[in-house]
Amino acid sequence: MNHRPARTASVSRQTAETKIELTVSLDGSGQHDIQTGLGFLDHMLAALARHSGFDLSLNCVGDLEVDDHHTVEDCAIVLGQAIDQALGERKGIRRFSHAYAPLDESLVRVVLDLSGRPGAWIDLPFRTERLGIVATENLVHFFRSMAMTLRATVHVDCLRSDNDHHLAEAAFKAMAIALRMAVARTGMDDIPSTKGVL
Repeated sequence: MNHRPARTASVSRQTAETKIELTVSLDGSGQHDIQTGLGFLDHMLAALARHSGFDLSLNCVGDLEVDDHHTVEDCAIVLGQAIDQALGERKGIRRFSHAYAPLDESLVRVVLDLSGRPGAWIDLPFRTERLGIVATENLVHFFRSMAMTLRATVHVDCLRSDNDHHLAEAAFKAMAIALRMAVARTGMDDIPSTKGVL
């Protein structure tokens, strides 16, 4: 019987702005326990966990008396770090993926490459400044920050939308599906790159 090691990671990060404890399991069932102090961000991260199939535990205490920026950014940084650590050498993964997710009139496409080369091109044309108390510009920043520490090439494109809540949720769901596909095991034990390293 071929035993596959658990792909899990825990990351702690404390700065003058946030204190975060996060654990992720890439081969879970979408269970989640998320507390960031930002209801809308909790909602988005719950969708990410559920539709990626990642088990995610995240507790963040941030300087919300300042604004939401540090909490959103640092949660993204730590999530990317944890997924990166859980992937290890990235042997035997699919690596490339793309996914579409609709939410009513909104439709978002995510194209993902777990390449080891961080970069993010995000086109989410929000019309409002905030969703709950989360600045919509910080949701765009979330995807950029996660891409950097995940060491992934990420494209997130709105194909159509009339509602900002729907747009944000479609983006997080599309990202979740793309992540689930990209980290999927292929049955091979090689690094999916002609360079031999990711």
